[in-house]
Amino acid sequence: MKSLKFALAGALAAGLAFGAGAASADIKPKKFTVVGTWGFLDHWKEREGPFWNDTLPKITKGAYTANAKSQTEVGLSGFEIMKLLKLGTYDAVHGVTGYVAQDSPAVEGVDLAGVIQDIDVYREALESYEPIIRREFQQKYNAKLLMLYAWPSQQLWCNLGDRSNMNVSLADLAGKKIRTYSTTLGDFIEGINASAVTIAFAEVVPALQKGVADCGITGTMPAYNAKWWQVVTHNVRVRLGYASSFLAMNNKTWNSLDKEGQDVIMGQMSPLTEAMWVATRANDARGMNCNAQGPCDIGEPGNMTAIEPNAEDKAKLKDVAENVVVKRWAERCGTQTCIDEWNATVGKLSGLKASL
Repeated sequence: MKSLKFALAGALAAGLAFGAGAASADIKPKKFTVVGTWGFLDHWKEREGPFWNDTLPKITKGAYTANAKSQTEVGLSGFEIMKLLKLGTYDAVHGVTGYVAQDSPAVEGVDLAGVIQDIDVYREALESYEPIIRREFQQKYNAKLLMLYAWPSQQLWCNLGDRSNMNVSLADLAGKKIRTYSTTLGDFIEGINASAVTIAFAEVVPALQKGVADCGITGTMPAYNAKWWQVVTHNVRVRLGYASSFLAMNNKTWNSLDKEGQDVIMGQMSPLTEAMWVATRANDARGMNCNAQGPCDIGEPGNMTAIEPNAEDKAKLKDVAENVVVKRWAERCGTQTCIDEWNATVGKLSGLKASL
């Protein structure tokens, strides 16, 4: 656990201490209006918020400041963020690609449910797919993509009765109502003969309490921080993705900045991205431990029952990913160019192939 603390501390230091004093005082002043991800989760509290509210003002000697708030604080669900960016309501936004992929099936292709089970492979796939996302943001939202990162692995969190029951498999989820937040997750849920229910993250706990949903999908640490362990019994540890996320800026705002200011911002993206990935990797295991029996250094263990996928589950996962998730996405994407781009990037790294 001590090494985990050091890893997270290193990630924070990498995200906040780089480049101090690198900018001159000649940058034209600008106050950015920014919305981040969820205020009670660590990406906002430890990296997104501090970058805008502390780091950027410091390295620009006060030329750049920000009115930066989490989407929780301003009452957004996350699904509307890129549309608000396009309208100019915000200068820059952090968001989850799955929440904004309705307008661009190509963007959705970066995080298809169940396709990649390993975080290292996923990062490589996300980086290989970045040019496609950059193009789509430019064309669909008039926005400049600044960085890509991820959350801990998206897993299943379910109310399955007796916590002592260890004989749980994907087959037991047939007929259940499962919270999703993207079309591709819905495809997976339907592929295991369950029902997909789209619910914003902040509304999941009451939905689980009231029986509107039997299960939910989210990342390991977000599930713990949002106290899902208080309302569900089992964690089915099938990796359904890593909730690829982004920082994007309205093109009008970006083009209004002088060259030196643009260079300062871009100079921070690589170390900030690295800080995100270090934290994501550490928090993936940390979240699973904290939701189960521990050890947990941030609070009481959730005492959920952890279910590792068996051979039958793994075979089912591959079958649904290949024959339902990827197939349906290819139909939504609809063009050979889109298919070819995916096959050359995410498909190549995952060992799956899309076709019309």
